[in-house]
Amino acid sequence: MNAQSTFQHDSVQQHLIHYKEGLGKFAEKMPHLVRAYNEFTSHCFQEGEIPLKYKHLIALAISLHAQDEYCMVYHSKGCIDQGCTEKEILEAVGVAAAIGGGAVMSQGVTLLQKCLNEFNQGVH
Repeated sequence: MNAQSTFQHDSVQQHLIHYKEGLGKFAEKMPHLVRAYNEFTSHCFQEGEIPLKYKHLIALAISLHAQDEYCMVYHSKGCIDQGCTEKEILEAVGVAAAIGGGAVMSQGVTLLQKCLNEFNQGVH
């Protein structure tokens, strides 16, 4: 089963779990690489001159453009966790689509909508 059809049938929360499990298995074989990667990304996603909320919006737009579905899920959750509104997220989709065209828009109106629906359940 390809990644696209897997995303259609599983919850987006399950995909976060799959990613973490896969990273754990990779870390068993390449611990130094995973430690370095985790350290690097933790520095990138610290509060700084750019607030964390906007860093996740930037990362979401880049992941849409790159067609990286796992990062789309991860950063859509990051956006919500950091208090982004749905309109802010959708505006980021529009900016990414202005650069990436139809491929970005197709992810923004399908997988991202699934993420927003699932992650916003119970969030007020």
